[in-house]
Amino acid sequence: MAAGRIPVLVGPTAVGKTAVALALAAHWPLEVVSADSRQVYRRLDIGTAKPTRRELARLPHHGVDVLDPGHRYSAGRYAAAAIGWMEEIGSRGKLPVVVGGTGLYVRALMEGLFREPALDASRRAALEALLVDETDGELVRWAGRLDPRYSGGGRQRAMRSIEIALLTGHPLSYWQHAAKEQRPFRPWYVVLSVPRPILHQRIERRATEMVQRGLIEEVASVLAEGHAAHAPGLDGIGIKEAVDYLHGKRPRASVAGAITISTRQYAKRQETWFRHQLDGDILRLDATRPPGDLAAEIAAHWSET
Repeated sequence: MAAGRIPVLVGPTAVGKTAVALALAAHWPLEVVSADSRQVYRRLDIGTAKPTRRELARLPHHGVDVLDPGHRYSAGRYAAAAIGWMEEIGSRGKLPVVVGGTGLYVRALMEGLFREPALDASRRAALEALLVDETDGELVRWAGRLDPRYSGGGRQRAMRSIEIALLTGHPLSYWQHAAKEQRPFRPWYVVLSVPRPILHQRIERRATEMVQRGLIEEVASVLAEGHAAHAPGLDGIGIKEAVDYLHGKRPRASVAGAITISTRQYAKRQETWFRHQLDGDILRLDATRPPGDLAAEIAAHWSET
């Protein structure tokens, strides 16, 4: 891909990123490169708040429905695939616009993480079989023991850190420092935000609508395919609460409320990340305004810079 700026539209969950991206299509010949670690999983459309089929028909999205829920998808693997998508988009004379709320994916793509060392497939499978029944807390504890610079995260991130350390002899932090990739482009960040009370209202409304639209039935269908309750695609917020209900760990009436609480906590972490972890050109916008107005302002700033 030729060197140049790439628009990167980020912000917390439920802030309205998809609506703004759709509105930007009136200003740019664009295609979206999703930066959402949950939307990569197939058949979990409601639980991961994917764009609707109508929205996908209006504006092509890359990075949605990439793999089945039983497989893990690392930030490094995502970045390698996303660069390919961006090149394809550029070859068609269109502008790739990165849209998402997964900070690690955004960093991996725009700044580079590290070139992942080759891992022996049989040893990797054997290690995963040993770790599959460990609790989340135990995996995080082991990740911290194997890498003193381990910064925390969920089950998938802990398993990845353990895997890298044991199968390569070096912790993940070593590879991130020693083998960082270079990028032929630079990001132009657009950060969307709304006052927290408004974001909380949006999150609560989305959680309620997810259950009403069939979230629990969607997750039940995926479990019926034979995927384990702790499969990588089933440990995300919204989906794991449905899994808990289906396994008798909570009443159905509590699912939407539990999703709301977990999502609010996650959104707060996202806001902190996007406030402190981005480098370079940044445009911050109040997303309480209509998506069309925001898109017009973004396009105007893009032309001026």
